[in-house]
Amino acid sequence: QPAEPRRAPSAWMTPRFGLTLCAAAMATCSSALAAPAQSRRIFSSAGKSLPAKGAVSKAARARVRGSAVATPPMTPSAASHWGVLGVMAILANAIGRLAPIAIEPLKRGGLVPGHWVAYVAMIATFAYVEGYKAFQLKFSPLVVSRAFTLGPEGGRATFMRSFLAPFYSMGLFHATRKRKIVSWSISIAVLIIVGLVKRLPYPWRSIVDAGVLSGLTWGVTSIGCIYAKALGGTLPAISTELPPK
Repeated sequence: QPAEPRRAPSAWMTPRFGLTLCAAAMATCSSALAAPAQSRRIFSSAGKSLPAKGAVSKAARARVRGSAVATPPMTPSAASHWGVLGVMAILANAIGRLAPIAIEPLKRGGLVPGHWVAYVAMIATFAYVEGYKAFQLKFSPLVVSRAFTLGPEGGRATFMRSFLAPFYSMGLFHATRKRKIVSWSISIAVLIIVGLVKRLPYPWRSIVDAGVLSGLTWGVTSIGCIYAKALGGTLPAISTELPPK
């Protein structure tokens, strides 16, 4: 009796898909690093504690925490503009390199229904986790707020900080210890993710790149919107995470 032909493994159970999930999980974790830890009790630097969220008003919590109060209008300098636009240029360059690979399935085809589900799910996941949660709520307002500290009222401008304004705005230097750890951790995680994704064959590389592309596009758009509001006199109500002078 002839042996029953061996079924080919499902595309969902291959090492390729496992590597895709690994890359996506690393991106999710690196984005989560940008958000402060949530807890039932919040402690300020002075040792005060706040009740659980919802027990007091947002304004009262901000007054005790001392890091989320509204910032008075600040005049941007040339270094401020360079800081924000430089970060946007870095992200735009990455978007330009990812776009041709991300849209390749739309031109080349050859995807099974499972691939298309993964394609759409990756875009939605990265748009929310990376674009909204990490960029719009955390990273984008941080970039704009730190960049404006290089203005006349900010009192943080030096030649080196102004020259490296985009990296200063991202919190890679002259920042609190926690901010530097988070910023550098995310940068290193991105390099690892890029190395993993480049090893993925078609269509998995395109699937992951489409997700990253959606997150970066959301991110650069949010920076532009927050920057425009700041130019109009409304700075983000977020801590700049600067060390003492």
